[in-house]
Amino acid sequence: MTTWKELKNDLELSQENLNAIELEKDLIRTMIQIREEKGLTQSQLAQMCNVKQPVIARMESSVHSPQIDSLLKILTPLGYTLQIVPMGKK
Repeated sequence: MTTWKELKNDLELSQENLNAIELEKDLIRTMIQIREEKGLTQSQLAQMCNVKQPVIARMESSVHSPQIDSLLKILTPLGYTLQIVPMGKK
């Protein structure tokens, strides 16, 4: 089994691509954390957002990169939004 570190080295990704991947991973981790803090299952969140549960599962497992409209569709019912801030100022 190949590790992410090995795969990352094999792909020879630019620093810009690596930064984008890390940003996406952080965003998804935060969404999962919010869902879990609110005590919601993926199914319950899907129902709140008017999407199917597999949409939430695919997003949380990073099967594909979430689009902004999908993120907002999920974050808004949770009481969150996206914000653009300077790098390094979380």
